[in-house]
Amino acid sequence: MDFTNSNTIRDCWIVNDSVMGGVSQSGLREDPHGMFFEGQVSVENNGGFASMRSSVRFPHGTQLIELLAKGDGKRYKLVLRTELAPRVTYVADFIAESTWQSYQFHLNQFKATFRGQVVHAPTLSFSDVIEFGILISNSQVGSFAIQLKTLQSA
Repeated sequence: MDFTNSNTIRDCWIVNDSVMGGVSQSGLREDPHGMFFEGQVSVENNGGFASMRSSVRFPHGTQLIELLAKGDGKRYKLVLRTELAPRVTYVADFIAESTWQSYQFHLNQFKATFRGQVVHAPTLSFSDVIEFGILISNSQVGSFAIQLKTLQSA
């Protein structure tokens, strides 16, 4: 995925804690150097998270995925969903440094979760992934901003 391509942003969507009554807000913004995912996280009304999502596919045999991004020094989660376990999310944490970084993720870095709790689930295979997302949570109240340039198999 090339987030410098204006068509890519059209295929992304936002899922915030408002689905459960929270008041966090976020949005996506085009930029020639990469798409911004930014907003405000609030814990009011039992909230506390903001996320963006998009459909994605990785080739069979992919062992590593790479995200090129920069941000605000906060902890984010790379979130993956598969066809085999559509209610389960596979998550890996990373800190969005203030300069462009290549974040590499191996299969063993992902934990299977449901609503933030670790669960038993089918073993993750990148070729089964149908959706990815970026999530900020864990009560990181206040403004946030992360800029995404590419997501690819490596």
